[in-house]
Amino acid sequence: MAMGGAGGGGHVRGRRRARKRPLSEINVTPLVDVMLVLLIIFMISAPLLTVGVPVDLPKTEAGAVEQSRDPVSLSIDRNGNIFVGESETRWEQLILRVAESAGETGRETPVFIRADGAAPYQAVARVMARLSASGFTRLNLITDTAPQGSPASDPEG
Repeated sequence: MAMGGAGGGGHVRGRRRARKRPLSEINVTPLVDVMLVLLIIFMISAPLLTVGVPVDLPKTEAGAVEQSRDPVSLSIDRNGNIFVGESETRWEQLILRVAESAGETGRETPVFIRADGAAPYQAVARVMARLSASGFTRLNLITDTAPQGSPASDPEG
């Protein structure tokens, strides 16, 4: 009985070398992690993208308006000061600044007018009349919506 160095089947003694196969599965964990981080970032930053001029909007029962274009945001504070976007604008430059903000869509761009509830009515009416006379026909007054069942027109608060 002779003992051979190589066992049956012609295999070499010792460790067998494993074949490297391509990985056929995609690891989605890093993808999900990145997407969740981006979701959180956008959820935090989205409320900060609104116009930064603080005004106390009057309460109404009207619903939201659907818009397909980016509007020009115009604000009037309680002292009657006019803001296009976040920068204060003089009365003489109002139409020029709104037209610049409207860009290539021009006079067809919606203009959102956000007036403080304590702003003088004359200031709001003058701004709207000037914009209308200059060809801006899509003027929108922005208000806060009153909760269901509460009186919408409370002049004291």
